[in-house]
Amino acid sequence: MTDGGIPPQPGDRGTLAPPGSAWWSDAMSDPWRNPYTQAAVVLPAEPPGDGDPEPVTDPDAPRARVWRPVVLLCVISAVLAGTLGGAVGYAMAVRGGVAGGGLAAGAGALDPPAAAVRPPESLAGVAERVSPSVVTIRVSGPQGGVGSGFVVSQDGYVITNHHVVEGAARTALAVVFADGTATPATLVGQDPESDLAVLKVEKEGLIAVDLGDSDAVAVGDPLLAFGSPLALANTVTQGIVSALDRTIQSDQSGQVRYYAAIQTDAAINQGNSGGPLVDAAGRVVGVNAVIKSVTGDQQTAGNIGIAFAIPINQAKRVSQEIIATGKARRTVIGAEVGNASAGLTGGVRLETVQANGPASAAGLRAGDVVTRLDHHPLNDAIDLVALVRKFAPGSVVTVEYRRGSTAQTASVTLAADAQ
Repeated sequence: MTDGGIPPQPGDRGTLAPPGSAWWSDAMSDPWRNPYTQAAVVLPAEPPGDGDPEPVTDPDAPRARVWRPVVLLCVISAVLAGTLGGAVGYAMAVRGGVAGGGLAAGAGALDPPAAAVRPPESLAGVAERVSPSVVTIRVSGPQGGVGSGFVVSQDGYVITNHHVVEGAARTALAVVFADGTATPATLVGQDPESDLAVLKVEKEGLIAVDLGDSDAVAVGDPLLAFGSPLALANTVTQGIVSALDRTIQSDQSGQVRYYAAIQTDAAINQGNSGGPLVDAAGRVVGVNAVIKSVTGDQQTAGNIGIAFAIPINQAKRVSQEIIATGKARRTVIGAEVGNASAGLTGGVRLETVQANGPASAAGLRAGDVVTRLDHHPLNDAIDLVALVRKFAPGSVVTVEYRRGSTAQTASVTLAADAQ
């Protein structure tokens, strides 16, 4: 249809289709054309609004109320997510042993997390139980220094090394406990040769250690060493029993000492002297005394994993004698000894035998070579002296010896020195 509503007549050229139309551009010239078909294609207009641009809004104009429920929903979701996240984070912190670490004790403080509580049989449990009985010993004066010790009775007796308190005046000693409290200490007595000393403190509520059996420990048993190495109080180190009855000779301040010691690889340094060596059950099995070092200078000597402790059975006996009498007896075999000749394999030669002494009473003579004492092989004179000192006077030990080419055995009842 044309604009006037009149059908096209034959001969009319018609209206051309818009450019790009799929129809003929000159439809009136088509010989096959139906003369009554309109010659123009009228394309329908675009639906209103389909091509309209995005509306431009006035940022200062009042906003519609339709967004408020959406925002409210977002706020509620955020609060719920934060609460849930906080609860999960706290639970993870408690399990990881973090919670409570930054909170002061008192009202509102959290209970200690379960992860911080150690079983009593664990090493941490043993350390917690033993530490209140371990003390730092401070010696004032020209020969002052720092050592360690441990409480052996609730009435205030403390065991330490003789070389820790050597030369100290009775009023120049102080004992510092694990909680930081300090109290004066008096020297009850000391035994230079066994390197043991006993102090006395006056303090309420003391906790004594449990004493073990040093004859029952075995190589490989776990150990904890307590003390104040290099004045670092309340230090605990771990190791094992490296060897038993390790006979050594120590010369400190001109005093020669012999030990049939417990050897350990627990880290022990200057200041550990006198502290307890404890087994996995929390029982004291030794008194830390000496370390082996690659340097001869005692001031620069440090831990290389070789340390020695006086067996607690010996330390207990000596300490009881000091408390009872002020001094300790020295165990002897009643002979002067020396190393066997180079032609013999090991053993200790009896140079002289004291008349009516323990060796003589057992039938031993000068010139006999002792090869074993209580089943321990002897390689030099130090071995014999150190092992004899380990036993209490009156102990009966088995002695294996050679007389000429004949091997013999004797039972010797050790005695106390007459001094």
